[in-house]
Amino acid sequence: MDDYLVIVESPAKAKTIKRYLGPKYQVKASMGHVRDLPKSQMGVDINDHYKPRYITIRGKGPVLKSLKSAAKKAKKVYLAADPDREGEAIAWHLAHSLDIDDHSDCRVVFNEITKPAIKEAFKKPRKINMDLVDAQQARRILDRLVGYNISPLLWKKVKKGLSAGRVQSVALRLIIEREKEIKAFVPEEYWSIDGQFKVNEEVFEASFYGLNGKKTELKTKEDVERVLGQLKRPDFNVQHVRKKERLRYPVVPFITSSLQQEAARKLNFRARKTMMIAQQLYEGIELGKEGITGLITYMRTDSTRISEVARTEAKSYIIEKFGERYMEKKPRKRKNSENAQDAHEAVRPTSVLREPKEIKNYLSNDQYKLYKLIWERFIASQMAPAVMDTVRADLVQEGVTFRATGSKIKFLGFMKVYTEGSDNGKKAKGSPKENRLPELEDGMTAVRNKLDPKQHFTQPPPRYTEATLVKTMEEIGIGRPSTYAPTIDTIQRRNYVTMDARRFVPTELGEIVLNLIVEFFPEIINIDFTAQMETNLDEVEEGKENWIAIIDNFYKEFAKRLSVAEQKMQDVEIKDEPAGIKCEKCGHEMVYKMGRYGKFLACSNFPACRNTKPILKKIGVACPKCGKGEIVERRSKKRRIFYGCDRYPECDFVSWDKPIARKCPKCGSYLVEKKTKKGAVVQCSSCDYREEPN
Repeated sequence: MDDYLVIVESPAKAKTIKRYLGPKYQVKASMGHVRDLPKSQMGVDINDHYKPRYITIRGKGPVLKSLKSAAKKAKKVYLAADPDREGEAIAWHLAHSLDIDDHSDCRVVFNEITKPAIKEAFKKPRKINMDLVDAQQARRILDRLVGYNISPLLWKKVKKGLSAGRVQSVALRLIIEREKEIKAFVPEEYWSIDGQFKVNEEVFEASFYGLNGKKTELKTKEDVERVLGQLKRPDFNVQHVRKKERLRYPVVPFITSSLQQEAARKLNFRARKTMMIAQQLYEGIELGKEGITGLITYMRTDSTRISEVARTEAKSYIIEKFGERYMEKKPRKRKNSENAQDAHEAVRPTSVLREPKEIKNYLSNDQYKLYKLIWERFIASQMAPAVMDTVRADLVQEGVTFRATGSKIKFLGFMKVYTEGSDNGKKAKGSPKENRLPELEDGMTAVRNKLDPKQHFTQPPPRYTEATLVKTMEEIGIGRPSTYAPTIDTIQRRNYVTMDARRFVPTELGEIVLNLIVEFFPEIINIDFTAQMETNLDEVEEGKENWIAIIDNFYKEFAKRLSVAEQKMQDVEIKDEPAGIKCEKCGHEMVYKMGRYGKFLACSNFPACRNTKPILKKIGVACPKCGKGEIVERRSKKRRIFYGCDRYPECDFVSWDKPIARKCPKCGSYLVEKKTKKGAVVQCSSCDYREEPN
């Protein structure tokens, strides 16, 4: 008989934990949930207090049989699923399936998979927290009631395979409303005047600020000409020189949403990919002689809190590596967001002593990139602020003011390790770039070298990227750390949105579905309502609210709307749009149809003719291989864009990078446009020729 059985979700986690527990412990994996609501039916008894009907998940029979056999042989069973609602629910389902008393001390939780954390957790087992379980059940049942009632309506009225959910519908609404803003946007003209000036032979730049000491906008060319007409000479008087020392503080350690955002900005990782790799780092990586080791703390969290042990270790490391000056003198109070549950620590390395470069050989390229990002962010968060010397000066002539601003890094502080990325071209927080000015004093004379007026037009708000969508969802209280990635994944899989240059674009299908939900189920896409529901679920977790009452309050009104929708919702016909070309197989007109992955070309003579084609986007470049075809944009099975000849399969030319209509001046091969963090770089497909971005 084994003394103890420990059950976790994954084999990787089981291997890591086994290292720390010794021979008396057998560690097995449940492979996630073992029970769930049935897929083929609602599985919720609305007439019996919304009682769920759980069944063993298809394919989990052998796993459950193995766990039952091991549980019978063990003196005690510990359930060590992840430390969140989902993990608590997995533990509860396992307890029911294995006949374990859920009021016994069978539950073990830990925020990081390290020897001290595991040993400490097993000293303090507890009973299953039913408030956490009820919060997870409430979310699952709410989503089932919404999805399994609205989805069949959409199948019947629009097309099969559609779905609607509380959080996904609000995310879709955000994307569609942003698209409407962009389409309705009317650009407004404005002008700027940049000037180049000189003091004591040192050249610097300043920009037009205003007239008669007041900030003034230049809306037309006439405004610019009026300003330039006031300037009679090249000399400007230097006034109001202000020199300040400013502190720039580091950002806090990662939470789930900020990790997803920064991984998108800096690593080009999708939210789903970020969470998958973070899970691997959390569960453990084989580190040679050190064995399987958990490298980061639990990655589903909304708290920036860190333990004193981690803070102390970071302090010692920073002092030893960089010196005392780089250590944060007094830990700053860091407030969590308004909606934070604060159940776990921030996402951080389990030990700062495992430097990324030291363990790089044990990690995949993606694992290394994400671990390095997490490690650097945490170290920087514990470091001293950067010190900047800033200068601002006004250059004045005839009531016209140009303003020069400069900054010089006096002390790098945290910027020696890390600076945060930025969204939509905005300046990054903590950017180490400098803009030096000459020594300026009031009363000096600055000589104008040249003035450069430029016309601009205001730009519409940018489309959402994954990073900015997650950020917005977090700010308005929609979803929680565990839901951002699945929500984004769902609206893409349903073809409600597509990606263009890594930004979300709503599809016709997405707009049709949202319009129906807005008309018949307005509360589903109401941001305040959905945010309040998330708060209610948090209160269930805290033991302040009854989960059945919350579901009942929602369902009473929802059922009325459902009844109206079933009677009044009209059929929506997505008409086939003529493509303007003939089918090469039967001669009938080709039309655009909507499929799982978006629009495609199909013969209008279906089902007699089943000819289909992908819609090819030509880029205006002749095929460099055959010279007869044109290069078109294609997508791989994983939806990644690549480029190929439109004469395929006669010509098999393919390229991940976008070919351009120029040849390499060095070797004559075709040139490609390669995207980098700094912008698009033109380089040769064969030799080392390269053109840096402007």
